[in-house]
Amino acid sequence: MAIFQQIAFILVSIAAIFLFAKKAGQIRRNILLGRDTVPAGESGERWRNVLLLAFGQKKMFRNPLVAVMHFIIYAGFIIINIEVLEIGLDGVFGTHRLFAGPLGFLYSWLINSFEFLAVGVLTVCIIFLIRRNVLKIRRFLSKDLNGWPRSDANYILLTEIILMSLFLLLNASDTLLQQRGVGHFGTHLTGNFAFSSILHPLLNGAGNETLEAIERTCWWLHILGIFAFLNYLPYSKHLHIILAFPNAYYAPVEPEGKMHNMPDIQKEVLYAMQPELAPTGDAAAAPHGKFGAKDVADLNWKNLLDAYSCTECGRCSAACPANITGKLLSPRKIMMSTRDRLEEVGRNINANKQFNDDGKSLLHDYITEEELRACTTCNACVEECPVSISPLDIILQLRRYLVMEESNAPQEWNTMFSSIENNFAPWKFSPDDRDQWTMD
Repeated sequence: MAIFQQIAFILVSIAAIFLFAKKAGQIRRNILLGRDTVPAGESGERWRNVLLLAFGQKKMFRNPLVAVMHFIIYAGFIIINIEVLEIGLDGVFGTHRLFAGPLGFLYSWLINSFEFLAVGVLTVCIIFLIRRNVLKIRRFLSKDLNGWPRSDANYILLTEIILMSLFLLLNASDTLLQQRGVGHFGTHLTGNFAFSSILHPLLNGAGNETLEAIERTCWWLHILGIFAFLNYLPYSKHLHIILAFPNAYYAPVEPEGKMHNMPDIQKEVLYAMQPELAPTGDAAAAPHGKFGAKDVADLNWKNLLDAYSCTECGRCSAACPANITGKLLSPRKIMMSTRDRLEEVGRNINANKQFNDDGKSLLHDYITEEELRACTTCNACVEECPVSISPLDIILQLRRYLVMEESNAPQEWNTMFSSIENNFAPWKFSPDDRDQWTMD
């Protein structure tokens, strides 16, 4: 029987890892559809961002209570999954608690610490479910989350609760079987663990065969749940568990709010000021690149990495003055729409081996003019994001396309643009009269 379990485990592991790797490869391809860009800054500054923002979750601690709860889940995910290494090796080699012998007394200490974390994760997940579905925190009620996004968050929390419960029940049945000296369970006596031992009274009445069935069922459901979670991640907002780290590394280290000028436009302004520098002949007729962005391929790859890294936490929209005052703009929705469009483009490529024009674009079909024009470029969304995402950069590029490629701007803007072009100032008076106000 053991050999069949080993074979089944190896086959399931291979299938799970293959499916995850395949989807991860597609996401990487989708991100690299964006324009190339070289983020500024030294690697030392970037690693500092990774340590403070991704590992240390610095921005989360602006709300200390929520930050501590989130950190418990985060630590549980990172640390408890060390135990998955032992489960994996036990599954491959048909062993039982492979690390118990080599680690000695340290093994019991580790499992006990895992149980403390497991109970912490279980408790926090219940609290987060209550916050989302009973207390109904305002940023979780936004229409941005209608449908799948709202369900996605609940599914993940429920999955975590189930996995932690299985972990504790597995340990409880295992330690009881050790005490009874049943089969291979008596090989390594770990002693009772902190929280799983509380379940012993519920299991004491079960016979050895029933206990073994409970232990094996929990073991299989736990590892299958982890494999299912692994393959669910690429379709979920919880992909940020993985992408938060590279996203923090490539986050801009220059002053927040700095807008990047476009070289082609800078040249046009220069030529307007100094016509003698303007190119002539073929050089003057050479076509310029596209101004701004219309679709996801016009954005740079960091923008697309941002889209996949979005946690959908809504802190950006909660801080956005346009959103607060009832305007259509929601920075969270900007990121979700970018990711949805990118996934649609990816499916198009999967089906046709290349992208076939589908008559859609990020601008207009996914993000509207009204949303873009509501942005005040105050940078609040960027400042609040815990994983260094910049909805503002995407907004600016889409807005540039509207104005510079489609000549699509409100009349008030066009009047200002015309004055700048003709008078080199936003106001309608001659440059020669600019200093006249000093005369009165």
